[in-house]
Amino acid sequence: MNTAAPSYQDLIQSVSKNLATLRADIPDVMKGFSDMAKAATQPGALDKKTKELIALALGVAAHCDACIGFHTQALARLGATKAEVEEALGMAIYMGGGPSLMYSANAIASFAEFAEIGPAKA
Repeated sequence: MNTAAPSYQDLIQSVSKNLATLRADIPDVMKGFSDMAKAATQPGALDKKTKELIALALGVAAHCDACIGFHTQALARLGATKAEVEEALGMAIYMGGGPSLMYSANAIASFAEFAEIGPAKA
């Protein structure tokens, strides 16, 4: 059994490759999802970073490792602080209990992985 922590960079690269296959095979569905994502993440009453913090908390609550990877990468790019990420994770833990706590531990490791790269490279 492999007990090493997952590399979220490797995970999102792998998922991205599989998403490329889906974009080729079901382009209308993938375009629809992409259009929805663009509309949902556009700055409005909430800025992009706040929306990414919400998305991370929802990814934790849904127990989605790829979501954790993609949203922590985005947060690192947007210059989120560890404290901001931890507060969002606190809300996920509050709303999701023990399982969200376990995924929050993964999320903070993922954020650290991408923050270590630096916002410009993440």
